[in-house]
Amino acid sequence: MSRERGKDFAEGSSAGGSLNDDQQQPATPSRYESQKRRDWNTFGQYLKNQRPPVALSQSNYNHVLEFLRYLDQFGKTKVHLQGCMFYGQPEPPAPCTCPLRQAWGSLDALIGRLRAAYEENGGSPENNPFASGAIRVYLREVRECQAMARGIPFKKKKKKPSPSKGSGPNDDESSSTMHFS
Repeated sequence: MSRERGKDFAEGSSAGGSLNDDQQQPATPSRYESQKRRDWNTFGQYLKNQRPPVALSQSNYNHVLEFLRYLDQFGKTKVHLQGCMFYGQPEPPAPCTCPLRQAWGSLDALIGRLRAAYEENGGSPENNPFASGAIRVYLREVRECQAMARGIPFKKKKKKPSPSKGSGPNDDESSSTMHFS
């Protein structure tokens, strides 16, 4: 009987199941793909709720900036204002009335997903409002503002040159970059 099963499988018989069964069922989308779809739908809904409604094809970087500011009301990251006594303290000892905002990393990831979704949904890369220089400037300002408010200066990691043959794990310089050979 096991020989028959093998024969059925090799011939693609329906009795033993075929190779095509797996190909006909849609694969479960990854977490990233699901989030990208949700983000795209949320942005589309945001545009529909504008007065007057804005078509996706008519959206520009100003709509994207307004959307990012709108999302701040749902943020969970405390961003101290310059007048706050905890401004510049990484771990304030007491609560304050400063606003909650979207974290820079969340906004950056969101823009990356929306940028990809825009092009996957027929938008041209040249007209992608999520790839606008104004969006990059806004994200940089948010990152710097949040870093200063927390007292943690943001420094871009510089690529470290390849270690020389004599360097080893006991060197003074440490790197958080993982190298694969």
